[in-house]
Amino acid sequence: MTQLVVVDIGGTHARFAIATISSAGAITLGEPATLHTADHASFQTAWEAFRARNGGTLPRAVSMAIAGPVGGEVIRFTNNPWIIRPALITAKLDVDRFTLVNDFAAVAHAVARADDSQFLHLAGPDEPLRPSGTISVIGPGTGLGVAHVWRDGAAYRVQATEGGHIDFAPLDSIEDAILARLRKRHNRVSVERVVAGPGIVDIYQTLAAIEGRAVPERDAIEIWTAGQDGSDSLAAAAVDRFCLSLGSVAGDITLAQGGFAGVVIAGGLGYRIRETLRTSGFAQRFRAKGRFESLMASIPVKLIVHPQPGLFGAAAAFAEEHGVSP
Repeated sequence: MTQLVVVDIGGTHARFAIATISSAGAITLGEPATLHTADHASFQTAWEAFRARNGGTLPRAVSMAIAGPVGGEVIRFTNNPWIIRPALITAKLDVDRFTLVNDFAAVAHAVARADDSQFLHLAGPDEPLRPSGTISVIGPGTGLGVAHVWRDGAAYRVQATEGGHIDFAPLDSIEDAILARLRKRHNRVSVERVVAGPGIVDIYQTLAAIEGRAVPERDAIEIWTAGQDGSDSLAAAAVDRFCLSLGSVAGDITLAQGGFAGVVIAGGLGYRIRETLRTSGFAQRFRAKGRFESLMASIPVKLIVHPQPGLFGAAAAFAEEHGVSP
């Protein structure tokens, strides 16, 4: 049995937990603790705060899922001032072993290791993800995370990508108008500009312009909330349009990666709009790939519902790197 600290570090929050990996490779997580990055001067002081919560001692191993690139001598975060120097981790944190993994790669590790009960069916045949082949993993959040998992039975490999930065391809006049609005600010419009959380603002404003409506400036959280609670029909239409575009993008990424063993939508945003995803045109747009429509219709598409995929995936990444796999 191996115990370690797992950490999922984003711009706003750092989530900590104690993970246990059994001799058979099964992963269990203790109760997570969420710390605000703004409340701590550095990762080390946040680590010390978590250690104090746990009686002053922690396991001598750590795995960190980090929002950003994990290579180089200094790891910097986009949305918080912390830095991590990998060469100093063992001394600063008083650990013997560590793993650093991109946050979305950690989610892909969670997809590879989670059992069938941790997935909600969205589209395609209602069957489990296939045990062999490539699984595409797509996570709309603040940005658009993209990765893939190749597995053959118990063995698997994760590859994080920058697929969120491929070009956005409109499929109808409304998406043409969304692209035209975004082109006023960006020479090149990536899919992340449309099918990540902040993209709902441009979708909403585009729909308002098409209808000739004067609408107040609203932030993404307000639009997502109004679109889900029924208080604003235009916001609801924007959420539906988001789901359509996400279906198209997910299908394109699946074709590019060969994700024919299954597709997984990940992240808190996907979970919050899960019912809309299931009843929207997401599935139709995912399938609508011309001569490959029958192939796309044969792929199971799931939503991962594990409550802490970043922490679970960080533990799985540690197990993979340090040979604690089943």
